[in-house]
Amino acid sequence: MTTCPVPVGYRVSDRWDETHDTVTLRLEPAGRPLAPFAPGQFAMVCAFGVGEIPVSVSSLPTVGHGLAHTVREAGPVSAALCRKRIGDTVGLRGPFGTGWGPEQAYGRDVLVVAGGIGLAPLRPLVRHVVAEPSLYGRVNVLAGARTPGDLISRVETRRWPTAYTGVTVDHPDRYWRGETGPVTRLFDGAHFDPARTTAFVCGPEPMLRATARDLVHRGVPADRIRVSLERAMRCATGHCGHCRLGPVLLCRDGPVIGFDRADPLLSTREP
Repeated sequence: MTTCPVPVGYRVSDRWDETHDTVTLRLEPAGRPLAPFAPGQFAMVCAFGVGEIPVSVSSLPTVGHGLAHTVREAGPVSAALCRKRIGDTVGLRGPFGTGWGPEQAYGRDVLVVAGGIGLAPLRPLVRHVVAEPSLYGRVNVLAGARTPGDLISRVETRRWPTAYTGVTVDHPDRYWRGETGPVTRLFDGAHFDPARTTAFVCGPEPMLRATARDLVHRGVPADRIRVSLERAMRCATGHCGHCRLGPVLLCRDGPVIGFDRADPLLSTREP
C-alpha cells in the first residue's frame, strides 16, 4: 500500500457535533480516492489556506458507514475543520502509520479502553471486531471522559453487541447516574481472562500509561497491549523528526505500538 504525498480533495457529505468542541466529518472523494485505511491509521487533514493536522480515521467505508474523521477544536486548523459544512472540501494525505492490528486478537478476549476523544480512533476497530464474533473471545468496551458532556458516540456505544460496555466520568453533573472516576474502575466489571486478552488503549497520555500499567499488573502481557501515542506530526513521512519519541518516529513506526515498547519511551518529553 502506498500513501499519497499531496492533498487529495474530499467533500464533506455529512457532519455532526459529538460534543461542544468536537465534530465528526463524513467525507467522500471529490476525485480519485486515497488507498484504503486500516483501523488505527491516520490522515493529514488539510483546511486549505490554513494548514493541516494529523487525524486518525474514526470510520471506514463499510456497509452503512463512510470514511470519517473526528476533530476536536484545539487550534487554528482544527477550528477551521470544525467549521466545515456539508458540500465544503478538505484535503487528505495518507494513509499513514500503523493500525490496531485486530488480527493479533484472534481467539482472544478483547478489551478496548478509551479516554475522551480516544474512542474515535477505536470506533473502526470495535466495528470490525463485533462484525466477526467467531474470530474473537469476549469483547469489552470501556470509555471514560472528563464530564458527561465530553462523551462521544454514546448512542452507538450502547448498540455494540459486547460482553460488557462500561462508561465513567471524572466530574459528574446532577443528571449523571453512571460510574465516577478513572476508567480503570471499570476493569472489575469487565469479562476477560488477562492471560488470553489483547487490549487496545487510546486516550490522553497519563490515562493511557496508568491504564496499561494496571492491565500489566492484572496479568495482561505488555506485548498484548496496543496503545496509540501522540506527538507533534508535521510531514507524516518520517523526514522532519517532529514526532520522534526516543528511537521511534510515530508517523512511520506508530502511532499504534505495543506497550512493551512504549512503556520505556513515555517518560520522554515532547520537544
